[in-house]
Parts: sequence; structure tokens; C-alpha cells
Amino acid sequence: MQDATEAKAQAIRKMFSEIAPRYDLLNRVLSAGVDQVWRVAAVKAALEKNPERILDLATGTGDIALLLKKVAPEAQVIGGDFAPPMLELARQKAQKAGLSIPFVEADALKLSFPDQHFDAVTIAFGFRNFADYPKALAELYRVIAPGGRLCILEFPPPPKSGLGVLYRFYFTRILPLIGGLVSGSASAYRYLPESVERFPDPPTLAYMMAQAGFSTHYQLFTGGIAALHIGDKPALNSPPLITRTGEFHPGEP
Repeated sequence: MQDATEAKAQAIRKMFSEIAPRYDLLNRVLSAGVDQVWRVAAVKAALEKNPERILDLATGTGDIALLLKKVAPEAQVIGGDFAPPMLELARQKAQKAGLSIPFVEADALKLSFPDQHFDAVTIAFGFRNFADYPKALAELYRVIAPGGRLCILEFPPPPKSGLGVLYRFYFTRILPLIGGLVSGSASAYRYLPESVERFPDPPTLAYMMAQAGFSTHYQLFTGGIAALHIGDKPALNSPPLITRTGEFHPGEP
């Protein structure tokens, strides 16, 4: 019998497989294109240490993987996702762009890669769909080399004041309507705001990453609508430390 974690993973895989053909269009329309700015920031952070091997996990249709390869053509970039229809679209985009990127099926809770294999891992708007956050972070820590970096770009729960109030209304009322009409899957775009509301807030996610072993800090975008968490796996014999501000930096008292 499937346990609850596996059942949740299977349901999410099925949902994203169904909306794959309209996924890119909806991302652009529903974010008014501002998600492109956030993705560029995530790629810049991931490439800051000049990584040689990079995994873009929950790659979807490959936007981050393609951007990584364009900016750092000398790096080996692999895209991984658990929805085969998404991967097929990513392969088509890479072929059209003339970029050599392997796109493979990957389960974030059971990654098939060796220990310490990647210098950087990126995850854009996919981490909240993982069925077990601590287990996923443990797997990510395992496959990242000492001194390597994890970049998680995600939608935290919208702030309860200012722009967050307007965005919450849009996210919970307007987005499911538009997403359902365009994709044909209203349930998928009801799931999106629900998953965001259930997601840990930025300080909590930073703490979870620190608990997994990463030295972590984060940056908020567009009034807190999106957040980029950057976690560095300490070099050998250099354990992570936690500051009192809710952000985590190596080497600070």
C-alpha cells in the first residue's frame, strides 16, 4: 500500500503532466513576465562560484536549465523532473536552442546521482511540490559537493499587508479562473495558491536548510511575492552557523 508521501507525489506528478502543454504560457501570463527577472537572479546566484556540474531539479520545461547553459556554456547542466511530459517539452526547447542538456526523470526524495556529484543545484518554483521537505533537503545536501550551492526560488505565503493583500486576492481568486480556462485543469490552479499558503515562510525555510547542514541566506523579490534562498554546503571541517537575524551565513559568530 502506498504511504501518504508517495500518494501525494503521484498526484502532483499526474497534475503537472496534464498541464505541461500550457505551462510556459501560463507562467508568463500569470506572473506578467516578472518571473523571468526572478529566474535571472537565481541563475546569477547559482553561477557565482563557477560550478562545473549543475542540476536543475523540478526543471519543468527547462527554463532555468536553458538559461544556465546559455550563461555558462562550459558547465555541465542536467535537468531533472518527475513529469515525463514536461521533460519532453524541455528536450524540444533545448534542441531548438541548439543546447546540449540531458533531461532525465528525477525524484527529489530519491535522487539517483552519486554523493557530492554537483557543484550547484537550482530549484525554481518546484520545491513546495516535494512531498517531504526535510527528506528532500537531506538528498540535496548529499549530492552537492563541499563548498557547493543550493538555490531555491519559490513563492512564500504572501505578506499579510501591502502588496501581499492584493496578490493574495489575485492568487486565490483570479489565478485559478484564468489558469483553469487556459489549461483546462482548474484543480491544478486551485492547488497552486493552496500549496503556497501551506509553504514555510522564508525564515522557516532558511532554518530548515540550516538544519540540513547549509549556511543559508535569502532575498525577497517584488514585495515578498517570491523568495530566493541560497544555501552553501560548508567546505570540509567548516560547519554552518546561524545568526540571530533569521539569515544564515558561514563564518559568523
